[in-house]
Amino acid sequence: MDLVDVTIVNVALPAIQRDLHAGTAAGQWMAAVYALGYALLLITGGRLGDIFGRRRVFLAGIAGFTIASVVAGAAVSPGMLIGARAAQGAFAGIMVPQALSVITVQFAPGRERTLAFSLYGGLLGVAQVSGPILGGLLTQHGLFGALGWRAIFYVNIPVGLVALAGAARWMDDSRAKPPPRLDPVGVVLISVASLLLMFPLVQGREYGWPWWSVALLVCTLPVLLLFAAYERRSASPLVPSQLFAQRSFTAGLILTLALFSGVAACFITLTWGLQFGLGWSPMRVALTGLAWPAGVACTAQFTHRHGHRHARRLVAAGTLIMAFGLAGLSVLTLMEGRDLTHWPLVPWLFVAGLGMGFALPILANAVISDVPHHSAGAASGVFNSITQLGGVLGVAAAGLLFFGAAKAPSTVTPDGTPRALAFSCFALLLAAALSGLLPRRIASDEPGELPFIDTVETPRRLDGRPR
Repeated sequence: MDLVDVTIVNVALPAIQRDLHAGTAAGQWMAAVYALGYALLLITGGRLGDIFGRRRVFLAGIAGFTIASVVAGAAVSPGMLIGARAAQGAFAGIMVPQALSVITVQFAPGRERTLAFSLYGGLLGVAQVSGPILGGLLTQHGLFGALGWRAIFYVNIPVGLVALAGAARWMDDSRAKPPPRLDPVGVVLISVASLLLMFPLVQGREYGWPWWSVALLVCTLPVLLLFAAYERRSASPLVPSQLFAQRSFTAGLILTLALFSGVAACFITLTWGLQFGLGWSPMRVALTGLAWPAGVACTAQFTHRHGHRHARRLVAAGTLIMAFGLAGLSVLTLMEGRDLTHWPLVPWLFVAGLGMGFALPILANAVISDVPHHSAGAASGVFNSITQLGGVLGVAAAGLLFFGAAKAPSTVTPDGTPRALAFSCFALLLAAALSGLLPRRIASDEPGELPFIDTVETPRRLDGRPR
């Protein structure tokens, strides 16, 4: 629900603006306010799970997100929709970090946990590309044509209800032992830093990068330094500094930032280039984009089986294959220009999907594999914050390279598509270079290797399962 809702509104935005008589500024806020609300609560949301129980916090986040989706679908004014989108983002920041935390704690290392992370990563990749596809389908057809753009929000209702029932039935309500206290000063500092960073990145280009947007970005660094200094002295830090002593965690965060920047820049560039530049319909863009998740599906099963033994190699190979696919897209759009058709795009999108199927399912496991369980929520919040920041950075960079000085999508040409796609390629090459710092393999409970014994959470047998 979260990853789809990040991008689904971009496709439906013209229809929403027409129906609600919203201006350009209101339309921009409908898309941007979700990311801002999400960023404000991600790290705090992860820590809330450590304190109050991950299932309980997850259920609260899912319930709030579903209710906010109902309000968004029923919106009768731009202000009502903007408020509902802000609430969606905030509740997403509460629910999303619990997923990685629960996987880390509930599943034993080795094949069991690798399978769980692989499913998580595979769905992450499919969801990343499903927003524009679902946006095109639902906006054009609604539910039998009756709802129009409102269907993009109402579709969250059945998904949310199923998630609530499944989590209540199968998810363990684990928490850190002893549970840490919430760090209110840390919450304020990281929230301010997130807002100072995200707001100008999300809205800076739309306003022509005024002086205050640059000033906000500059102010982010001292606030982050103040946050780090305070956390080192805090008795119950929001983000334990020991997390960053793990090389795999720190390097993995930078790799994740580069990967998600490249992927987000690619998707938004294709949406702009094909819809605004070439005049393709949302449905045509959506059907062409199906080649990417098809590629993911072809390689994800291999990652399920071998991910814990070859984590570093799979991430390196996957990011290189993705970079190759995006380089092909960049060259293709440069050579074809306005004569571009959908069939030449399909093989390159498929290749990029193959690479994602190798890299993304194992990435989260590789990044947080060395994190202690009592800090799983904090680590999950930081990891998800980096994925969100990577997406925003990618969109900001793509906007600079694609639009240039143009501000209105109706005035642009597809000439900027190759430049923005080239950025995606370079970002993924950087991710491939950083993959050498990840663990060669993930801790396993297979015969002949050391058993996993959890000394912080629930006592477990030698096979890794709870007693």
